[in-house]
Amino acid sequence: MSDPVIPAPQVPMIPTQGGGAFPVRRVYCIGRNFAAHAVEMGHDPDREPPFFFQKNPDNLDPSGLFPYPARSQDVHHEVELLVALKSGGTDIPIETALDHVWGYGICLDMTRRDLQGEAKKLGRPWEIGKAVERSGPVGPLHPVAQTGHLGRGEITLHVNGELRQSGDLNQMIWKVPEMISYLSQYFELAAGDVIMAGTPAGVGPVQRGDRMEARIEGLGELSVTVV
Repeated sequence: MSDPVIPAPQVPMIPTQGGGAFPVRRVYCIGRNFAAHAVEMGHDPDREPPFFFQKNPDNLDPSGLFPYPARSQDVHHEVELLVALKSGGTDIPIETALDHVWGYGICLDMTRRDLQGEAKKLGRPWEIGKAVERSGPVGPLHPVAQTGHLGRGEITLHVNGELRQSGDLNQMIWKVPEMISYLSQYFELAAGDVIMAGTPAGVGPVQRGDRMEARIEGLGELSVTVV
């Protein structure tokens, strides 16, 4: 291969519990994966086929700071489970999908809701609302060997000490093995891919100076300040 004509971009990394870092290849995000959240966004909570959008790998940010983005007056928090893959492939059976998981973490899908809403009305992609810089605050990844697979467990988000979001991972409409299997029918998954697994009800706006505290049972806490 020829030498690059510009400096090669760095591969985004997520710190891992106990040292080391996980290199990120792609970021897949499932939409409306908790029934109560589907309702609050104006949709039928019945088990419709899953749908996904993407963030950019460098949107994931472990710094603990979220810069309030430009061109928006309505930025919302969404707490989510992050699933990190150690391997992949195509047409992965549900029965073996969890074999591809390296570990789990806590993340936030920060969303320019006003811009996302405009895109929805026009039938356009969501990236202008979802893929803004540093819109994926993320905590350390925990290996499966330490946590086991997370099919249930409390997931919450507090803003300035006030409970905003609360649910349980067992309320996900599409479970982790199903998400992996479904995605692999349309994409070739690979080591370094991550999946943001959806958010419970209670999404809402944040302002500069707000402190968000996200928790998932078994994974500890992620604290992020809006700056």
